[in-house]
Amino acid sequence: MRALILLAMLLLGLMSPAAAVDDIATARAVITAQTDALARDDAATAYSYAAPAIQSLFPRADIFVAMVRNKYAPVYRHKSFEFGAVRESGGQIQQDVHIVDVDGVPWEALYTLEPQADGSLKIVGCVLKGVGQAV
Repeated sequence: MRALILLAMLLLGLMSPAAAVDDIATARAVITAQTDALARDDAATAYSYAAPAIQSLFPRADIFVAMVRNKYAPVYRHKSFEFGAVRESGGQIQQDVHIVDVDGVPWEALYTLEPQADGSLKIVGCVLKGVGQAV
């Protein structure tokens, strides 16, 4: 019986890293999908990846995309967009993204994503700063 309990604990321990890898892959897929939608000027799809708290600040997709265009221009349009380090803490996933904007200027973005009640993963925030700038 003791061996069975130890085996069950070992198997559960092995499942956690796989779940973490799946969460990270899902987070990256959400960020990529939103970025792709922005590139196509598909406001409704880009907006769908924002968490309800973000949507409450920007109650329509066109308002949301206008904010991204004006405040997050390197996210809206860029030459390159590469994933960096990722961290998980308190149910959140924080994903670093290295961006080079259309003028060749490097930027760092920190996306934060959280699981939602429906099981989806949504973007709850993005902090953007020029490389070498303080937050």
